[in-house]
Amino acid sequence: MSASTAVEGLRILRAEHTVAEVLERVRSLARARGLTVFAQIDFSGDAQRSGLDLRPTGLVILGNPQAGTPLIFAAPTAAIDLPLKILAWQDALGALAAAAAVGDS
Repeated sequence: MSASTAVEGLRILRAEHTVAEVLERVRSLARARGLTVFAQIDFSGDAQRSGLDLRPTGLVILGNPQAGTPLIFAAPTAAIDLPLKILAWQDALGALAAAAAVGDS
């Protein structure tokens, strides 16, 4: 997927920094706003350790249990979208992007 491709349900932004830098900024901003960073997945690193090639690609999973728990309690299917996820990747042309799921407007 190109960094300029539109995908329904996703907000995709071009990035001016490497995947690692984007994800570090996401983690830093999340923590500064009191969010919990639950995990970071280094898809390209995992691929490399398995003998596979993948352009830089990673994901940060973050949220706020105090906000998310009541939502999930009221509507358990909300958990499919929670916690929040931010994806960053480099496309085949070297362009960098970050994306997050967006709700219906």
